[in-house]
Amino acid sequence: MPWIDTIPYDEADAKLKRLYDRVKGPDNNVDNIMMMHSLRPHSMEGHMAIYKYVLHHSGNTIPKWFLECLGVWVSFLNECDYCVEHHFGGLKRLLNDDAKSAGIRAAIEARTIDQAPLDKAQKVAMEYARQLTRDAGGMNENIIHRLREVGYSDGEILEINQVSAYFGYANRTVLGLGCSTKGDIIGLSPNNSNDPDDWNHS
Repeated sequence: MPWIDTIPYDEADAKLKRLYDRVKGPDNNVDNIMMMHSLRPHSMEGHMAIYKYVLHHSGNTIPKWFLECLGVWVSFLNECDYCVEHHFGGLKRLLNDDAKSAGIRAAIEARTIDQAPLDKAQKVAMEYARQLTRDAGGMNENIIHRLREVGYSDGEILEINQVSAYFGYANRTVLGLGCSTKGDIIGLSPNNSNDPDDWNHS
């Protein structure tokens, strides 16, 4: 059970149900992280908007599976099992390569990103996400130069920054309110990247 009251789908008033209908998955299932916002629906709208625009938008150029990989890494560093499980499920589905997915997860859990089945640029992005998560005050411009040197454009560097920062927010929502995966369908996400207002999970 979460540490604060939440309102299930069947007990939602008309305004909250309209929001739930936008974010739900099969059988009216609403992810628990979204249900945590049920007492303040306006914060659910804000959360979903930034989540969709940062991670599931056609304007991004970094592959979505790798953005999910960054999210799993940040969530692991923050000890947020909820987000690790949900977003590893998304990574695995998008990557469609069980061996590579397993290798990435093993490297994340061992904190040996240099051994992950990722290319050099992706490993530098993972290091950026690690430092932003663990030592944000110690960040300096050198790591931006490293990201450029391995081929990322400044727009892609912004994508890496925003995904890493978003998961810091999501992890703290989960960990600070006692959110669990009980009743959730693991690995669903708002997959229609061409419509930023389509929040349905599938």
